[in-house]
Amino acid sequence: MSIPLAAGQPLVRVTSAAAIHRQLQAAILALELPPGTALQDKLLSVQFAVSRTPVREALIRLAEEGLVEIRPQSGTFVSRIRAEAIPEAQDIRLALETMTVKRAARACSAEGLAKLDRILARQAQTAAAEDTTGFHEADEAFHEAIGEIAGRPTTWRLIRGVKLQIDRARRLTLPVPGRMAQVIAEHQAIRAAIAAQDAAAAARAMTAHLSVLLPDIARLRQEHPGFFA
Repeated sequence: MSIPLAAGQPLVRVTSAAAIHRQLQAAILALELPPGTALQDKLLSVQFAVSRTPVREALIRLAEEGLVEIRPQSGTFVSRIRAEAIPEAQDIRLALETMTVKRAARACSAEGLAKLDRILARQAQTAAAEDTTGFHEADEAFHEAIGEIAGRPTTWRLIRGVKLQIDRARRLTLPVPGRMAQVIAEHQAIRAAIAAQDAAAAARAMTAHLSVLLPDIARLRQEHPGFFA
């Protein structure tokens, strides 16, 4: 797998580490690299066609995010999902996203609503195709767009960093029959409240949407015991 680098970029090593981090993080969040998977820097350096240094830098950053465990004398492995971290991450996300969606409702514009509609249409298409990866990407785009409408794009970047463990657990729920349709319905309710410029209704719709995952954790741990710490 090649690493895309900007033309004329003098700091190739640093850029390579960032690109490797993005690709490995995406694979871990998508469960393409499930918990317990061994990550060998030698093999990864061959795969990404770089030296071991940027690979190690990427792995260290993933470890700081709690997605990878570096065990001296044993190796590097994709970490298990830390179930105990999910409630706190959910609280932080809920506080930030309800604040953001209220701002979005007050700052609603035709252009912003059109963007939300395009994303909802993409979600419907990916759901129909049972494309869970595409669906998750559209889901992320929907929440990011709300941050942009609210004039708070940095808030969304903070949320993304907080919810990494949530994202891995959520990916286990998407194949459940009816789950993607439920997410679309929840997004449509949020969109309707934003369009009505009803900040309180938008906050209620966002709270209902974000509260769905937590009741699933106990069941997910029973169904996938090897995935959770």
